[in-house]
Amino acid sequence: MNSTTVSPVAEVGMLSARERSDHTAFVDGGFLYVWGGHHSVAGEEVFFPSDEIWVYDMSSGVWTIYAMGGEIPPTLSQTCGCCVNGVLYIFGGCAENGHTNQLYCVDLLDGMFTWRNVTDSTGTPPSPRDKHSCWVYADRLIYFGGYGCKQMREVTDSRRFITDEMSWVTIGTMLFRFWGWNNEVHVFDPRTNTWSEPQMHGIPPKPRAAHSSATLGRMGYVCGGVEAPSMNIHCLDLETWTWTEIVPTSTVPVERSWHTLTPLSDSTLFLFGGLSMSGETLSDGWIFDVHRKEWRELQHSHRDKPRLWHSACLGQDSDVIVFGGSRDYALLADTISVLQSPSQSHCSDLLLFDTQPLPLLRLCEDCIGRNARTLEQQLSWLPKKIQEKLRKRILFFRTAKSQGTYNSR
Repeated sequence: MNSTTVSPVAEVGMLSARERSDHTAFVDGGFLYVWGGHHSVAGEEVFFPSDEIWVYDMSSGVWTIYAMGGEIPPTLSQTCGCCVNGVLYIFGGCAENGHTNQLYCVDLLDGMFTWRNVTDSTGTPPSPRDKHSCWVYADRLIYFGGYGCKQMREVTDSRRFITDEMSWVTIGTMLFRFWGWNNEVHVFDPRTNTWSEPQMHGIPPKPRAAHSSATLGRMGYVCGGVEAPSMNIHCLDLETWTWTEIVPTSTVPVERSWHTLTPLSDSTLFLFGGLSMSGETLSDGWIFDVHRKEWRELQHSHRDKPRLWHSACLGQDSDVIVFGGSRDYALLADTISVLQSPSQSHCSDLLLFDTQPLPLLRLCEDCIGRNARTLEQQLSWLPKKIQEKLRKRILFFRTAKSQGTYNSR
């Protein structure tokens, strides 16, 4: 990461990023980036400023916070963030004045962290929405689903948009608009600065929001969500725009929403946490093989750490790093908004899931990092490059121990 042009606000190696839910996170070049989200202050839900970004060095365990400038987006809930070639894009969400369909971007590699509101694009952007998802393929952003509002003339197909009947009670006099869930696919191409809506083929999944999605090769996968909680996997060919449903041949995880789906390899996906249809916050982890059409439950040590509204990213050596989220939530009956329970707890810890055996080199580095007092004197015998890497691992485990925020396997 090039940070020579701008100084960080603070390096907080002995602290961690504040506990939060509903944030955007992704991994790039050995760093975990975290932006936005909200937390609790004196019993009230407060959103984090949108003019700061937290960066976590996965080798050393050090958090650094950077200030951001430019055309700063408003604080947003349920927005959709993704990274393409080192550029972070934020689309949609709910701001103080309601749902939005604005697109913002910021280059994370030039060291300036300057936001830009993308207002000069051509084509028709999606309608305002939140709780949607995004696939990245061929340097394009492909948005799916979500919950939002449409004008009457825009609602032309009940298979693409399901009206939320409770919204008539909530929205009141705004009868010229419909609120509900959609299964639309919209594409933004940063190279041409253009929005498009491709013609779909096959049988699409039901409209939904608060679902999870992931990209494997040329295929986009989606499962679960509000109003469509089934754990059957739907996949979209991102070149032919053809939908296919994958019906599992094995035991299926319980239906859920607000969970995560992370690509592990060319053929496997990792699912973690979420909120069950009975309102239980979940802590189970599952691996889905898209070729065999099989779910396999992953045994892990984090069963006592349920999460929803968390983030999950593929880290080093095929491990999955889960950050933040909430341990308890309650849904309102109208599903437009989410009511935090009085005991709601946001999290700031990092959960690491090993999905396959670690390489011998990684095991050795971690062993030295955990036993630094015994082995630190012998480090001087090693080449300088190896010394530097091992000192980062030593710092990682020291920081994790002092913070109590890192939960290993």
